[in-house]
Amino acid sequence: VQLQASGGGLVQAGGSLRLSCAASGRTFSSYAMGWFRQAPGKGREFVAAITQSGGSSFYADSVKGRFTISRDNAKNTVYLQMNSLKPEDTAVYYCAADWEGLGSREYEYDYWGQGTLVTVSS
Repeated sequence: VQLQASGGGLVQAGGSLRLSCAASGRTFSSYAMGWFRQAPGKGREFVAAITQSGGSSFYADSVKGRFTISRDNAKNTVYLQMNSLKPEDTAVYYCAADWEGLGSREYEYDYWGQGTLVTVSS
């Protein structure tokens, strides 16, 4: 599976962005999908994850209520809708595919996209 993230950019605090992650291959629907982020000078952290069918998802406490993960298996794409953005959301955002289940740890994910930069100005 190859993953290509897009949709990052510069936005003011309180604004919104929608990230997309397009996957190649015919097995996209077999993978749970996740979003992670890495802020400047910090380690990569979990943001959100969604099951293969899209029927269940969970979020990091820091984004709960503001971010929504979704997927369209017909389009081989997973999305991250980000609302009420804060300067502390500034980071490179990565999508990842998990064959075995729905995880929140980096080592649980098998494939990674290249990342897209989100910058939130105050």
